[in-house]
Amino acid sequence: MLVCSGVADTSSPPDYDLADRIALTQASQVKALSHPLRTAILGLLHERAATVTELAVAVERPKSTVAHHVKVLTEAGLLQVVRTRRVRAIDERFYGRTARMFYVGIEQSPDGDDLPLDFNDFEVAARESDAAYRAGKLWGFIRHARISEPQASAFWERMAELVTEFDRLPRSGETMYGFAVGVYPTDQPTLPDGGDRDAARARGS
Repeated sequence: MLVCSGVADTSSPPDYDLADRIALTQASQVKALSHPLRTAILGLLHERAATVTELAVAVERPKSTVAHHVKVLTEAGLLQVVRTRRVRAIDERFYGRTARMFYVGIEQSPDGDDLPLDFNDFEVAARESDAAYRAGKLWGFIRHARISEPQASAFWERMAELVTEFDRLPRSGETMYGFAVGVYPTDQPTLPDGGDRDAARARGS
């Protein structure tokens, strides 16, 4: 644990060390991550470490409520105390994430139980982006491509790198922007194989 006696540098957020990714392998971890207030707390801590008091002010909820959710996240291994500050003979704790990205690593926990589903980022993004859409300030695209599962996995890795880049942007301005990316299987129609060969035959006839 680090002891803080001043304001940390936030030029490359957050202002504490953390892992890039952590796989969630316990049902309790996924459950902890799925609560909307806890995801809001985790989102705020992408910027810098914060105390329970600061988090309560940011989310406009009672300090006791935020303290409970911080405890749940800490016990699940998603948050940790990264430094403390002495205030009126009391050690004030600053909490930070344990990783930039959390993901469900396996479909079953070590004890054989099925892990619950992670929360749907796109459901959150759709809800958050509605006001921006109505104001003409939503920038987004959706594309469909017939690709292999290894290609989809490789593309996910590239997206994860872009998410990390977004997380590391220096904080400035007054508006909190959302950034949503994803790749997922769909039931969209596909063209049959052989289109190029049929075209070549047509040109040769």
